[in-house]
Amino acid sequence: MSDWKLPWDGGCRCGKVRLRVSAPPLIAQACHCTGCQTMTAGAFSMTLTLTADALAVTQGEPVVGGLHGEAQHLYCDWCKSWLFTRIPGGQYVNLRPSALDEHAWFVPFVEVFTRERLPWVTTPAKHHFDGFPELKDYPPLIEAYAREGARPA
Repeated sequence: MSDWKLPWDGGCRCGKVRLRVSAPPLIAQACHCTGCQTMTAGAFSMTLTLTADALAVTQGEPVVGGLHGEAQHLYCDWCKSWLFTRIPGGQYVNLRPSALDEHAWFVPFVEVFTRERLPWVTTPAKHHFDGFPELKDYPPLIEAYAREGARPA
């Protein structure tokens, strides 16, 4: 899909870790869970879900941080920027869009864990879920995002 203007490059704040995205994201989300609030020191985390083979580390070696469980949260060991998360099963990764060199285009299409959202927070997301969507809900969301999701300018 040429309207995605791929590849995208990005990395951590200090530049020791660099990334490249080679395929369009499946979906863009904002997660309001208290875990993401704590890990970001903010109101929510932003996510672009990609197939695992669409994300390459081109420089440096990210390290596991956050919770050291099934989901692996990857950070720069030097500046501690949270870059992406490997999802259990190994097929997908959740990239923090703010790690992209050009990320002002990002708009969450879905917001999850709205039951834990801070009362003053709003997003322009078109779809809202109290927790995570059920697996059966993802295919139509992914199809809708492919048609309607924000693109880089």
